[in-house]
Amino acid sequence: MGGLGGLWADLNDLVLPADCAGCRRRRSGLRHGVCPECVAALDALVPRPVRPTPAPPGLPPCFALGPYAGPLREALLAYKDHGRHGLARPLGALLAEVVANAVGPDRPVALVPVPDTAAAARARYGDHLGRLARHCATRLRAAGWSVRILRPLRALPRPDSVTLDSAGRAAAAEAAFRPRSARPGPDAAGADTVVLLDDIVTTGVTLAAASRALVATGCAPTVTAVLAATQKRVPA
Repeated sequence: MGGLGGLWADLNDLVLPADCAGCRRRRSGLRHGVCPECVAALDALVPRPVRPTPAPPGLPPCFALGPYAGPLREALLAYKDHGRHGLARPLGALLAEVVANAVGPDRPVALVPVPDTAAAARARYGDHLGRLARHCATRLRAAGWSVRILRPLRALPRPDSVTLDSAGRAAAAEAAFRPRSARPGPDAAGADTVVLLDDIVTTGVTLAAASRALVATGCAPTVTAVLAATQKRVPA
């Protein structure tokens, strides 16, 4: 995909945390905190189109590396919630695979990570999506892509989505983003393909709200790229 192969071959500096980020078992031979078996499982994932049901208005086409399950889910939790920031490089490189798959042939792209609120950034010791975007861009540039990162939006404080129902999440997402500039340019993205980035898509309301806010900044996204997509559970 766009010359991005050999991800794990590049990541040959070994670290030895207490457990593997993918399976949470104490293992030897960890590569960036992930054991060989989990590396193989992550390497086998193939980006594909995903779509929440029902899809919220304004959600662009969305691509994900895989379902929010197994080693991918555990690695994301370790990175976001347990301070395993060393995972930013491999996860960002995996996100580059999704971008390459979503965009198609090599072309100039502008990556727009969904912004964190200040409270979320403090809780996670920094902007977790910003880190992923930087490593994603580095991986794409190494493969010959023209890439820049744009940050036209800011995130406003909002309630924890865990405490909200689906209607509450949609309302909170709608009010969550504002342009950073009071006078956004009419064509801020130029000829670049704008790719909106997030780590996980569930209902799609956050990505849809961010997409609608981006339109007003001159950075209307063509596609969204995420690492994981949650799977809707059907009652037995």
